Amino acid sequence: MINTAAIGQFSAAFRKDFAELLRWRRDVRRFQDTPVDEATLTRCLQTFTLAPSVGLSQPWRIIRVSSPEARQAALENFQNANKKALAGYSGDTAQAYANLKLAGLKEAPVQLAVFCDETTEQGKGLGIQTMPEMLRYSVTSAIMQFWLTLRAEGIGLGWVSIFDPEALAVSLDTPQSWSLVGYLCIGYPEEITHEPELERAGWEQRNAQPEIIER
Repeated sequence: MINTAAIGQFSAAFRKDFAELLRWRRDVRRFQDTPVDEATLTRCLQTFTLAPSVGLSQPWRIIRVSSPEARQAALENFQNANKKALAGYSGDTAQAYANLKLAGLKEAPVQLAVFCDETTEQGKGLGIQTMPEMLRYSVTSAIMQFWLTLRAEGIGLGWVSIFDPEALAVSLDTPQSWSLVGYLCIGYPEEITHEPELERAGWEQRNAQPEIIER
């Protein structure tokens, strides 16, 4: 018989809680104005150091967007990009898009811009000679780990993708070798729900099972 404890398998109670955490993880766009506890935020950010990264490159670069000027630049960037996105729809779909709340940039007490350093020397290039995009995948994995850790603390995260990334990089004065992966709005959610907001709004339905193709 396999000794599950010896190979690091967690208890049934833990696995149940973890499955519940995955269900509770939602993209948050509506935040309370309650400040996020700094010690808790720091503890959650430390999970970046535990995330998998190709070649142990740890290519994530995190900017905390705190100044009024930087936040205003991010907000205007989103608003301009959102107008362009809306122009790409028509009819009922355009109306549905216009009614969606797609970011919490005005309300979120904590905002982070997470970049990938595309020319990092850490990791000595292992694993990226044939798939350089693995650097960005590593950053994505780290964000997801951070997201779940925040949620376990009762803190919400909204991942905003409606941006002109090059203009945002200029606003935040980042090196040219950095590419934007995620702009994260963080704070305590106004409401807690299992159901994605886009699903509740009727924008799209979640698939019950992944499609798996046999070869």
